[in-house]
Amino acid sequence: MKVVQSWDDGVVDDLRLTGLLRHYGATATFNLNPGLHQSQRSFSWKSGDKEIWRLRQSEMAAIYAGFEIANHSLTHPNLPDLSPMELERQVGESRRILQDWFQQPVLGFCYPFGSFNSAVKEVVRTAGHVYARTVQYCDSVFPPVDPFEFGVSCWFADPAFWALYERAKAGNGVFFFWGHSYELVNDAMWADLEHKIAGISADPAARWASLEGLFAG
Repeated sequence: MKVVQSWDDGVVDDLRLTGLLRHYGATATFNLNPGLHQSQRSFSWKSGDKEIWRLRQSEMAAIYAGFEIANHSLTHPNLPDLSPMELERQVGESRRILQDWFQQPVLGFCYPFGSFNSAVKEVVRTAGHVYARTVQYCDSVFPPVDPFEFGVSCWFADPAFWALYERAKAGNGVFFFWGHSYELVNDAMWADLEHKIAGISADPAARWASLEGLFAG
């Protein structure tokens, strides 16, 4: 079974997350908004009592070295609400900037807020992406019926995580989980995630894969 994961938004908690993933040899895709990263780390919003900070642009290449980068739009708007011109800018300019920053092709897209329509899908496709991730649960995630409505197996903290993992493994399919590192709000959640990453890495029936690699065949 192939296991893939993706994490959104480019926040400071990704520094700890990428360290954990490297320790266990886990691959991952990080979905980023280049228009929201400045010359210094910047406060973005509060999630409950937790302040969410964006990484500074100059540190991102080192933090995400060795991981796959995907496009999450320029500034994380609700894409179906945009004019055609602004929609193209949010998708296309973001992809160009990310490719320049990371010096690697950016072939994946992740819809901000999981929101899309047919016009958004077409702009994402014509901008040069090969898939677009949603947050919709799917019993069988790959191959998707529509690569621009690419669903997931579950959220990383779903109580049914291991049951869904075993179901995907029984079918020798793909298990795909996603999340935001800022959702890891305490040591217990970090420990639980580490247990999951370590368990998958130690499972002889599973191997880490990349999202772009799935679509490359």
